[in-house]
Amino acid sequence: MPSTFGIIFFAFIIIFILAAIFLGEAIRLLKKLNITIDEDDATEIKSTRTILLSIAAVSLLLYFSSSAINAAGLAGHLFEWLNLVVRWAHVVLGIAWIGASFYFIFLENSLNRTKDLRDDLAGNLWAIHGGGFYYIEKYKNAPETLPEKLHWFKYEAYFTWLSGMFLMTLVYYMNSKSFMVDPAVSNIQPITAILIGISSLIAGWFIYDILCRSPLLAKPKLFGITGFIILTIISFVLSHYLSGRAAFMHVGALLGTIMAGNVFFTIIPSQKALVKAAKENRIPDPALGKYAGLRSLHNNYITLPVIFIMISNHFSGTFASKYNWIILAILTIGSVSVRHYINLFEKGKSAVWFLVYGAIALFALVIITSPKPVSIDTTPIKFSEVQPIFIKRCQSCHSAKPTDDVQKVAPNGIAFDHPAEISKMADRIMFRVVQTKTMPQGNKTGITDEEREMIGRWIQQGALIN
Repeated sequence: MPSTFGIIFFAFIIIFILAAIFLGEAIRLLKKLNITIDEDDATEIKSTRTILLSIAAVSLLLYFSSSAINAAGLAGHLFEWLNLVVRWAHVVLGIAWIGASFYFIFLENSLNRTKDLRDDLAGNLWAIHGGGFYYIEKYKNAPETLPEKLHWFKYEAYFTWLSGMFLMTLVYYMNSKSFMVDPAVSNIQPITAILIGISSLIAGWFIYDILCRSPLLAKPKLFGITGFIILTIISFVLSHYLSGRAAFMHVGALLGTIMAGNVFFTIIPSQKALVKAAKENRIPDPALGKYAGLRSLHNNYITLPVIFIMISNHFSGTFASKYNWIILAILTIGSVSVRHYINLFEKGKSAVWFLVYGAIALFALVIITSPKPVSIDTTPIKFSEVQPIFIKRCQSCHSAKPTDDVQKVAPNGIAFDHPAEISKMADRIMFRVVQTKTMPQGNKTGITDEEREMIGRWIQQGALIN
């Protein structure tokens, strides 16, 4: 009988395969009906179909090979490498996507729009980089003759999102009991946590898209405030059902989904319409370019909060707080302020107070996330009294040979097999186990508050092992 995750996994694989079949049948049906389809559109459909089938094939191969890997006792080793490779690919693709986004927003902000311009140009820019001079021109609509080769910036976005969702599946959905469920937050089933996470991504995208199609879009400040309030509400809800770490990552995944959705559903279709109009010698609708540019600008402002959330899972001081949703809200305000300062600076405008806002937000976060001091108890605690706690509550994961059903390799290489290893990590143990209570992960081993306090007292008294 397949696991709950296995059922969901196969459901998504079937959806991918059915979507690929549908795309193939759609092309054949259009040909039978003698309906012409643009060559670029046909190529795009075929590429999408190939990507969907490739994802399904690779996923099935990984799934069915997992039993053989488990039998060989290599599951932990190979899973760690898979996690590393997917994470590396996600970061590399994200750099390519975000780098291109930042560069084109810089171009838009820095173009010369007034001096010695031809009538068909919206602006131009001279630049020097890597020992060479570059000259960039932006057309108001489209050139009279389209170039034979036109580069499209889209696959960076698509594969960043796909690799991110693959990573989310590896780390969170496959280990939902450990990484998504925290009994101290909400005692829900792992399948419920997965469904809440996935639903937040789908619902969040539709809410954002509806806002973009409403009159609010014409009022940038009100649009931004409304979007921020909705995002904060979603963060609040997720933080009351999922573990703090999972809640943070799903807010980040939601923002990443919005960014990728903007590219797939709005920016690229608008650009295709502009190219089609140019090929047919029609004047492109300027509203298409303006709307796509606005969605691209939204992506630009979303980027910094997303990057923060991507790295936050390594810093429990952010997501472990009871008020982690407030921390995320303050961080969003601060990072958006910094991004806005950069955008204005590129336009030649000085607005240093936005950097001040960012600095105040960062300082506020340092204060809010500071752990509560542990009360000092003069009653002596010997290592022999806390060692059984480490053996019972920690060594199932933090050992040279972990016995945990998920962690087959000691996290971050930290093992507590010997007293010296425990004493060496005393400061880290104090922060994660005693102050923020983020270890054990999801309190999987059931450590009690009394045991945490005993460890804290032992550390305060010098973490002696003799």
